[in-house]
Amino acid sequence: MRNLHIPSRSPVYGRKAMVATSHPEASLRALEMMSKGGNAIDAAIAAAAVLGVVEAHSTGLGGDCFCLFYSNKVRKVISLNGSGNVSKVVDYNQIKKTNEGYIDPYTAHAITIPGAVAAWDKLINDYGNLGLKDVLAPAIHLAENGYVVADVIADMWKREEIKLRKDEDCKRIFLKDNEAYKAGDIHIQSELAETLKSIAKHGKEGFYSGEVAEDIIEKIRGIGGTHTIEDFSNFDVNYVEPINVPYKGYNVFECPPNGQGIVALMMLNILSNFDITKYDPNDYRRIHLEAEATKLAFMHRNKYLGDPNFSDIPVEKILSQEYAQLLSKKINENAVIQDISISKLENNKDTVYISIVDNDGNFVSFINSIFHPFGSGIVAPKSGVLLHNRGASFNLNKEHPNFYEPLKKPMHTIIPGLLMKDNKPVMPFGVMGAHYQPVGQVHFLTNVLDYDMDVQMALDHSRSFFYDNSLSLEKTISLETFDKLEKLGHTVNYCDLPHGGGQAIILKDNGVLVGASDPRKDGMALGY
Repeated sequence: MRNLHIPSRSPVYGRKAMVATSHPEASLRALEMMSKGGNAIDAAIAAAAVLGVVEAHSTGLGGDCFCLFYSNKVRKVISLNGSGNVSKVVDYNQIKKTNEGYIDPYTAHAITIPGAVAAWDKLINDYGNLGLKDVLAPAIHLAENGYVVADVIADMWKREEIKLRKDEDCKRIFLKDNEAYKAGDIHIQSELAETLKSIAKHGKEGFYSGEVAEDIIEKIRGIGGTHTIEDFSNFDVNYVEPINVPYKGYNVFECPPNGQGIVALMMLNILSNFDITKYDPNDYRRIHLEAEATKLAFMHRNKYLGDPNFSDIPVEKILSQEYAQLLSKKINENAVIQDISISKLENNKDTVYISIVDNDGNFVSFINSIFHPFGSGIVAPKSGVLLHNRGASFNLNKEHPNFYEPLKKPMHTIIPGLLMKDNKPVMPFGVMGAHYQPVGQVHFLTNVLDYDMDVQMALDHSRSFFYDNSLSLEKTISLETFDKLEKLGHTVNYCDLPHGGGQAIILKDNGVLVGASDPRKDGMALGY
């Protein structure tokens, strides 16, 4: 039982079905979808589509997605990689770089082929009970008739005003009188509604060919991109073999590279060599151990991670228990590791994560994103599609496995998670927040499995994140802890915005479902 003197929220209980998303509208529509005969896949895609309307700064048709799905019918975990690739032709002379040498995230070259719609189409056709016409209906209604802007979304909107003014089509759709929409305002996206209708009618082809694709390509090529109609019409997504490691009697499943789920698994392997329960969950030494495990795991991410179709990633080696033992010996519980430097990572927080369990025993862990807040800030004018900037994750060093080249997928930050025990699903879970995601997943899982917190308490709990060679603490962490971490040798700061968001649903031994949604977002869990 949570402390009722401290502002928080209670977990949500149900017996038949449960959904948890970052927006009430999405949670409601997902639950309704299941009441109309849809399953967890139908509900997840309905929620993702709704979020692409009401939480446009985080996700949409112009982004990517990944899915982990336990199908009760085939009794196994299915993994779908819904990330897009670079166009077939690359003009390196036209690539605009940042001061750090990376691709400028607000240019055409940062836009890879959006993978979300192709992923939705494949999942619905292979595992859904309903069709896209039914599943996309709530999103179409909200885009066409308007929705009310929520608090957290309004705050992010305000922060991105300058960016939203740069592209005239973006400015027209996402600003009102040249200013961000405020909490309580009604926002309409008429062009997007028509695009959703095209997808509902024609499926994948309603996005990757015809007028919608032509509109997107014309926009991108008009600002220096090399995308072609063939790039879009030839694009598809694929199922991949999930990866997993044991932890505390469970198995933690992630999507394989090009996603960074492997980072979360590495961290769990490393931490399994320490007894963190000898420390209070708020103790500075627990934060220190998580930070040191982060350093080691991210060092490997930065060295190896990219598209596995273009480079050999030693997954089996770096996920072995033997290798984790070697890495753990580098960690001193009373001092920081001095010989590891992690390059600057921009802590982008804008992703949506969806957790769903249905009455048929299907578990869905689903994540959708346009990467930076409002993605590239570039909008195709006729279709209303806001394009992501996932290509900004590429490296421009030709020797790096994540080097930017034709038809390649970038290293990806969005990672759904799924907890299994004895080959049975226990908990779909995820933590948003770009580079923070594997760290957040590990923090959440250790809260649940090591400290026996309920899922809501585990999401509520104060967070820290080692990035850009400093340890960033949420402001709920005490000054005393701050000082103790400094004395250990960490460079410490308090973050402006909290780290990420998150959702989870856990199945208890008595068959009861317990859902939770992160208070750092506007969302909620709903069940029955």
